[in-house]
Amino acid sequence: MDFATSFTIDFLKILGSIAGNYGVGIIILTIIIRALMWPLGVSQQRSMRTMQKLQPKMKAIQERYKNDPQTMQRKMMDFYKEHKFNPMAGCFPLLVQMPIFILLYSALMSPQFIQLAGDSQFLFIKRLDSTLKTSAGISQDGTLGVSKYDTFMTGKVAKVYLKDEVLDNVKISKPNKAVEVQGELVPGEPVDFKVSLDNLGLKFSQLDQIEKAEISVTDLQTKETENLTFVRNGGILTATIPTKEVKTAFHFDVLVLIVLFGITMLLSQKAMMAMTKNQEMDEAQKAMQKSMNTFMPIMLMFTFVIIPIPAGVLLYLISSNVFQVVQTVMINKQLELEDAKKSEEVDDDDLKNAKKIQAKE
Repeated sequence: MDFATSFTIDFLKILGSIAGNYGVGIIILTIIIRALMWPLGVSQQRSMRTMQKLQPKMKAIQERYKNDPQTMQRKMMDFYKEHKFNPMAGCFPLLVQMPIFILLYSALMSPQFIQLAGDSQFLFIKRLDSTLKTSAGISQDGTLGVSKYDTFMTGKVAKVYLKDEVLDNVKISKPNKAVEVQGELVPGEPVDFKVSLDNLGLKFSQLDQIEKAEISVTDLQTKETENLTFVRNGGILTATIPTKEVKTAFHFDVLVLIVLFGITMLLSQKAMMAMTKNQEMDEAQKAMQKSMNTFMPIMLMFTFVIIPIPAGVLLYLISSNVFQVVQTVMINKQLELEDAKKSEEVDDDDLKNAKKIQAKE
């Protein structure tokens, strides 16, 4: 796990402890990030309004030089410079938001978050780490619920027993790769795990003295965690635990979140479209834009049904969409006030510069 993901999880842990719930912590984290990006939102919507005002002139240039692409491109560049307009300014905020979304997605999907707050509940959400279809397991019952192709990870630390002392909180490097299954994983039969001594953050002199270690192992599919005692076997640590086959469960609370995501995304797009309602578009363009705004939420909802997205990530997306709607409305009103103020200033200047005509007697 990289530093950025680790920092995000630690910050979310702080928010969760303050709010008393990790679901509320995710919402607060979303608000903080979107609030920090508010200036980019203003820039994006200002660029869209400028585009709307300049659209008729841009269309006229394109129509006039449609048979001469090079001249049209040169005239358009001159037009942009004259009006100090960058057509890519509206895309820049989206590009900035993408790495942030990927970071949050990685953090909320990480095994570390699953161990930290995966079983947290929020409103009607039963588990923040639940996907639409998951296999449920019961942790700490001495038996590991598995499916044939499950993968596993260890905890971040281990309790290590040396010949003369016991070491608590020994760091495990790369927990998501530290543990391996020996042989074939067959549900219902005991499974053998192995952990290399090199994964323990100890000195070489201490590695030679290791007798056993207590390490937690988590099934990444069922989210079940069991504490195992690994004993030394040559250059590795090994442990065995009984298994049982688990069945896939359908989570209706996650389905509700997917539907809420689609609804909030549709509202967000409608709020953005309200800004361009006066923009000149032919019927074909209007139909295409309307179709895209309807098709995109449906397509993403369908994608989330196929691809396993945890409830915590969906909660972030829904919170982000709601924030986007509020932000769009507020910034739009702000820009309308700015335009009205500029219009009044222009009218006042016209009155001051107007020539006074004396009435003839």
